[in-house]
Amino acid sequence: MTQAIDSTRPQPKPGILDIAAYVPGKSAAPAGVAKVHKLSSNENPLGASPAAIEAVRKVAEKLEFYPDGAATKLREAIGAAHGLNPANIVCSNGSDEVIGLLAMTYLSPGDEGVFTEHGFLVYKIYIQAAGGVPVVAKETDETADVDAILAAVTERTKIVFLANPNNPTGTYIPFDEVKRLHAGLPKHVLLVLDAAYAEYVRRNDYESGIELVSAFDNVVMTRTFSKIHGLGGARIGWAYCPAHIADALNRVRGPFNVNAAAVEAGVAAIRDRAHVERTVAHNERWLPWLAEELTRLGLRVTPSVGNFVLIHFPGDGRHSAAAADDYLTARGYILRRVAGYGFPNALRMTVGTEEANRGVVAALAEFLKS
Repeated sequence: MTQAIDSTRPQPKPGILDIAAYVPGKSAAPAGVAKVHKLSSNENPLGASPAAIEAVRKVAEKLEFYPDGAATKLREAIGAAHGLNPANIVCSNGSDEVIGLLAMTYLSPGDEGVFTEHGFLVYKIYIQAAGGVPVVAKETDETADVDAILAAVTERTKIVFLANPNNPTGTYIPFDEVKRLHAGLPKHVLLVLDAAYAEYVRRNDYESGIELVSAFDNVVMTRTFSKIHGLGGARIGWAYCPAHIADALNRVRGPFNVNAAAVEAGVAAIRDRAHVERTVAHNERWLPWLAEELTRLGLRVTPSVGNFVLIHFPGDGRHSAAAADDYLTARGYILRRVAGYGFPNALRMTVGTEEANRGVVAALAEFLKS
């Protein structure tokens, strides 16, 4: 039965109201909590580079001026840091924006976009917003399965999104598997490699996607300044892509989509290698510590190569993820519920400061005894 159209006010195009809005991790604890440790959004526990903070202060004196619409200075800094041609870099208002631009540019109504079972929720949102059909490929052991992705590809598939490493699981697939995935795709299908957490990975068999983008016409790599660089509030993302894709994206993105403060903060941050190295060293120390201590408590932790861990709780009501979240929140530890990702009984925890990490483990030990 066709639903009657309400002609008394403007209506969104078909499919928009079917989209489940993205719900970010919470950031506040109940009133009266003395100190809050926000561990829900995979932010850098060391904060932003001091150089980036100073760069933003200087921009504040010139806010009346529009930024460079091409973000030339930022693209050149990214290119210098990674050995890339700036002409093949498109900067964006967070990597979310460039992911959305790719969906809008390469999906027509009825086209299919593929992503994995526990992949980043914005993939589905942007596929639907473009009028496309979201297709989910099952994972194996909470890890992307190349064979399942290829089996999900049909003649209507136009784009495949792969988060590597994935959020919220923290798992990854080796570069050989990524190459096998690409080799199995038709040449007209776009493979988008979302490498938001690439800088944290310390595995010899990992590659973020630069090699494939440089060699083929149907691969794009997306990156962000929100994680390793600690600039989530500045909203800076970028894509490395073939020239023809960069040309298409530059035709549809906003003319000043990266603001002046973001440009200067990004340039300063990517040049501050010492801050990046400190962040990596901190994560290398505390990621395995958290996994070991949480496992010792009897909780299952998905092996992660990112800056977060996925913690699985017993299924009983007393010790459910929801109960653990309430218990931790009341004590100032804000973790991320991930039921929307297919994990109703798990919480995702960002690797935090030493105080935060030890505090969560101690609080969960008490919670599990209760």
